[in-house]
Amino acid sequence: MFQKTEITRSFNAPRELVFKAFTESEHLQNWWGPKGWAFDISKFELRQEGVFHYSQTSPDGNVMWVKFVYHEVNAPDKLVYTSFFSDEMGNIVRAPFNDNWPLETLNTFTFTEHEGKTTLTMIGAPVSPSEEEMKTYEESREMVQEGFSGTFVQLTDYLSTISYN
Repeated sequence: MFQKTEITRSFNAPRELVFKAFTESEHLQNWWGPKGWAFDISKFELRQEGVFHYSQTSPDGNVMWVKFVYHEVNAPDKLVYTSFFSDEMGNIVRAPFNDNWPLETLNTFTFTEHEGKTTLTMIGAPVSPSEEEMKTYEESREMVQEGFSGTFVQLTDYLSTISYN
């Protein structure tokens, strides 16, 4: 049995605001994705079975499409979705960086608040991976952690610019 990836991060902001940063396109476009990459939202439907489809363009011009399908949207406590690399039309494609990356990943985000600070816990796991995909996922755990850590630094910076009093 494989282990899930779990990342916990605290933010100096109320839970409702952190949840909105994850679930409103006007917030997401200010912090989501790799630092220095352009981010363009193609479709955003925040609801059960709704879709978030976007592209990210690297500084050297490489375009990567990603799609989420939401399974649970429970504001401001929980967000559950599957994510996968896609083409421009939203069809599942292999990850551009590794042909053995799992096709889909299930991501669960929980948001808890204590004394005005929010703790975010993210749990990610491949959906029905082959043995080779599971091995690749396990070997990439550090890359996944680093990627989300960098993205969460951007969220911390973004949250510090928003007035919520």
